[in-house]
Amino acid sequence: MRCPICLSLGLTVLICATTAQAQPPVAAPAATKPAPATAKAPAKPPENPELEAVRKSSLAFVEAFNRGDAKAVGELWTKEGEYSSETGQLSVGRAQIQEEYAEFFKANPKLKIKVEIDSLRLLSESTAIEDGRSFLMPTPPGAAPFSRYTAVHVKEGGVWRMASVRDLPVAIPAARRQLADLDWLVGKWTAEEHGSTSESVFEWTANKSFLKRTYTVKHPDQSVTSGLQIIGYSPATGQIQSWNFGSDGSIAIGIWTAESQGWAAAVRGITIDGTPTFAVNILNRIDDNAQSWRSIGRRVGDIPLPDTDEVILKRQP
Repeated sequence: MRCPICLSLGLTVLICATTAQAQPPVAAPAATKPAPATAKAPAKPPENPELEAVRKSSLAFVEAFNRGDAKAVGELWTKEGEYSSETGQLSVGRAQIQEEYAEFFKANPKLKIKVEIDSLRLLSESTAIEDGRSFLMPTPPGAAPFSRYTAVHVKEGGVWRMASVRDLPVAIPAARRQLADLDWLVGKWTAEEHGSTSESVFEWTANKSFLKRTYTVKHPDQSVTSGLQIIGYSPATGQIQSWNFGSDGSIAIGIWTAESQGWAAAVRGITIDGTPTFAVNILNRIDDNAQSWRSIGRRVGDIPLPDTDEVILKRQP
């Protein structure tokens, strides 16, 4: 939202009192031509009552969806209505549509929907067609940010219902598609190892095109190191890459490769004094609330370092 800038203009007026006789008469200001009246924009004509009723039906769908009310959603379709998903899967009949929405709400209790109607027009006294976009919130991993749809409404017994709804395919950004497998990392993770405690926070950024990780490590001597990691899809290499920036000035770039249980990242970096570094970091998903991490093949300059022990990170609420 843009915030208007308010300018305060202070005017100081100095009035010098003098006798009326000492001052010549002051001529009256010349008459000025009144400013022409500003023409008002013509009022927008009211919407056709039938189209207004169709809009209310679409709003009722949004409200029923956000309540997780499959029965109310089903009632908005005609008895023989059909729904076609963006993958082409067809559901026919109010009963089947209602059943499938019930299963969807059970599996996705936190999802909400928003609808933007781009076009709405009457084809006849009892038929209308609606084109628009629907937005699921939060956006499911790997999904497009919105879905386009076309809905055909028919008027039965004085009530507008959906006879056919088709979701249309929308191109999914390559970055979002490639990073979908890392969505489970989003959240806060902690670990303890050899007297050191670490905390990592993963979150989406830049329209879910990148994962951002901020981390801190407190060492036994109470010193603290921290840093920032950005994980994204590189169009140049066609691979997942990471960019690390340490609080000590070090920089590293990792190339990620998918493995059966997780990911392996070959990380090449450079310290603040210009010494090259290398390591392969192994990240495995144990379950939704635990992951393991270890670093192997480590080198600083020409000096090899021992592999680290496996560290278990646990998700925090």
